[in-house]
Amino acid sequence: MLKVLLVDDEPFIIQGLKVIIDWENEEFEIAGTASNGKEALQFLENENVDLVIADIRMPEMTGLELLETLRKDKKSDVYFVILSGYADFSYAQQAMQNDCTDYILKPVDKEMLLKVLSKVLVLKNEKNKIDEDNKKMKQAYLAGHLISLIRGKYDEVNLNYVKENMRCEGGARYVEIQMEQLPAGDEILDSDMRSLQRKMYESCVAFLGADSAHCVFDVSVNEKVYDIGFIFSDYMAEEAAKNERKYLEDLRRYICDNTQKNIVMLVGRKVSDISKIARSYGNACMLRSFQGFRIVKSIYYYEDEVKISADGIVLCKDSLDKLLRTVEQNNHVEIRNAVATFYDEMSSMGMNGESMNLNINYLLFQFIHLASEQDDNVNQQEILRLISESSFKTGIERGSRAHMTRFCCEYGDYLSQLRKNVSRGVIGMVEKEVRDNYATNITLKSLSEKYYVNSAYLGQLFRKKYGQSFKDYLNNYRMERAAELLRDSSLSVLGVAQSVGYGSASQFTAAFRRQYGMTPAKYRKDV
Repeated sequence: MLKVLLVDDEPFIIQGLKVIIDWENEEFEIAGTASNGKEALQFLENENVDLVIADIRMPEMTGLELLETLRKDKKSDVYFVILSGYADFSYAQQAMQNDCTDYILKPVDKEMLLKVLSKVLVLKNEKNKIDEDNKKMKQAYLAGHLISLIRGKYDEVNLNYVKENMRCEGGARYVEIQMEQLPAGDEILDSDMRSLQRKMYESCVAFLGADSAHCVFDVSVNEKVYDIGFIFSDYMAEEAAKNERKYLEDLRRYICDNTQKNIVMLVGRKVSDISKIARSYGNACMLRSFQGFRIVKSIYYYEDEVKISADGIVLCKDSLDKLLRTVEQNNHVEIRNAVATFYDEMSSMGMNGESMNLNINYLLFQFIHLASEQDDNVNQQEILRLISESSFKTGIERGSRAHMTRFCCEYGDYLSQLRKNVSRGVIGMVEKEVRDNYATNITLKSLSEKYYVNSAYLGQLFRKKYGQSFKDYLNNYRMERAAELLRDSSLSVLGVAQSVGYGSASQFTAAFRRQYGMTPAKYRKDV
């Protein structure tokens, strides 16, 4: 409802305006009345209104003087409509030059009033849209500067803009918010994952309210990580009268309730200033890679997961170095033997969970280093993602000997693939496979086995080139071929479905509708 202030020194005019139309039905409400410009100003000092309808002639302060006062130094941009008799028409024209929205001749005609109100509604909606667009642009601009800080690639311009447009006092942590890892074999289309990611973001923004700028969408851009980033500042918990962990748990539960998904948080180490937030972000990325070797939790805190006991913890340095060498050489037989030696040594030393975690963490860090040595251009974030993805392919107990053996063999394949540098040729062959066999049940796994390429690495190469997963690429290609058949052939919908690899018309129709926003039958009719 738009609020209206009626201003006229004649009470019967005011009363007539109140009853001439159904204001509520027109999406307006009368917020108040005044008998002259001075009273109107006093009212506006305490109340916000959207529209002023004022008589042009009034004692003490006229409608024109009221308008000039409001427009002086851009004091108010309230919509303003002048009531004028024929004798005052020249004054009404003057008012229009002073950013008056419109004028209505007395006696007030119902249809004319409705027309003016309709105009005000249109102007208000247009202004709201512009304001919303400007707000989104400002949010996007701030998010861009904030992401530069998060990734540690920033200058004084980035830092100053963030500090000027966000509350940054006190200590801060980077918190990665993501959906719980899917069980092995479960796949969701990128578009569906992106939709869920958007819901997470919107829920986080709603929870934060005035601090919504602290939430950033898609920090891990171009990664198969559907996360949102959150900069937690100490003052948030203090102002909510909670400790830090209670605040983050409440936020997590809120997002869970709104998305109907189980949400996981990875909380980096606290830093003293927003300029150092990249360190905390790095901690969160490491936590992501370690998830496969940890007990499943809702919130992982860096301090809890990566710590050294007061007693001092011993690294199984010799067996770890031997394992690293076998992985680098990609000898699966030797890898299995080295993993067995490593676990036997930890067992013989009577290591507890904390000690074992430190040894495994050391190994993971060295894996990252090995990949960087193989290819200077490799993105460490990609390596972290590979480690994380490889940790969830089976239901094997996390951190077990069998789990570690499989993981090390796969990582050896990955390093070998980096050395071969065959990305261009492999991707070309995959593209041809899709063109030739899109109607069959082809998968990234089957193609990786056919061309002797690690599946995780192949998926990584594919996403780099196309910006989407192999599954989405294949689905899009099938839909393009289906659209061609619907346009250029007389095949039934079922026939088209079978021609592009779908066993049922219903599954095909659902997929086609997601792609084109209409059923195959309607598409054929419209084109």
